[in-house]
Amino acid sequence: MSSELAERLRARDLGAVAQALNLVEDARPEPRAQADALLAKLEAGDPGSALRVGITGAPGAGKSTLIDALVRELRARDKTVGIVAVDPSSQKSGGALLGDRLRLRSGSADDGVFLRSMAARDRLGGLSATTRAGVEILAASFDVVFVETVGVGQSEAEVMNLVHTLLFVAQPGAGDSIQFMKAGLIEMPDLFVVNKSDTGAVAERTRSELQGGLGLSEISGDGWTPPVLLASARDAKGIGDIVDALYAHRKALDASRGLAPRLDRGRLAWLVTALRDRYGSYGVQAIGGRDEIESRFAAKGAQTLPELQRALSREIEEALRGA
Repeated sequence: MSSELAERLRARDLGAVAQALNLVEDARPEPRAQADALLAKLEAGDPGSALRVGITGAPGAGKSTLIDALVRELRARDKTVGIVAVDPSSQKSGGALLGDRLRLRSGSADDGVFLRSMAARDRLGGLSATTRAGVEILAASFDVVFVETVGVGQSEAEVMNLVHTLLFVAQPGAGDSIQFMKAGLIEMPDLFVVNKSDTGAVAERTRSELQGGLGLSEISGDGWTPPVLLASARDAKGIGDIVDALYAHRKALDASRGLAPRLDRGRLAWLVTALRDRYGSYGVQAIGGRDEIESRFAAKGAQTLPELQRALSREIEEALRGA
């Protein structure tokens, strides 16, 4: 089943996309095993083919409206787009509170656009446990994959481990850019966008604040300096510049050979987090802690990430039983 489903995903079968996403959100043992097998098949493909972009920023910054404008620009360039939107969880059902929102006007009747909301569950402010799987699935079927997070904070560190490019959306005059710098997160994004540029001087001031903060931070040595762009999603101004910057960053990663290490860092971070979430710090320490997981990850060879996770899970459970 996993091989057939993987091939259907690569053939851009939208029915397969929905089926695969439902599979990875099913916590029962048999579907979970099928989902692991599917992710192993997808991992064996080309992980760098689709452009993966994380969109983060404070609530009210206009992330959803900006994504809508970016989708329209990308579709005009004949690119297909998948979106994973991480929503707050319903306290009753545990599901995505906002569901598959009708917030993307441009994608409502377009087979080249696919939106899936995933519940944050107990990771409010961060990413849901199934977000990584959702990104892998959409990356097999679409040219560009957006991951929109719940808000600011834990989400930046987590989404950075899933994507090629992290885009921070700032709201003019809201003070979120200053709070962002105070939180020590300014070195994470690869691209900054001050949305609502139609506010004029207020937007320009926010842009200057971010540029000033970047001037004080340590920029990575991959030859890329994060630009700070002005845009108006409402008026569709500056949207083409953002898309150009996303592809420019991808080219910079390719030129510096930084893409593969970035993806590996993300996979390792996901593995450590998944094991810690399931077994706690005590369980992880039972097999030697993070250092042992890093060593095993570096030496995994042809072993896929789900296979390594299962192997380490068995070892942790054996260690805990013998404790």
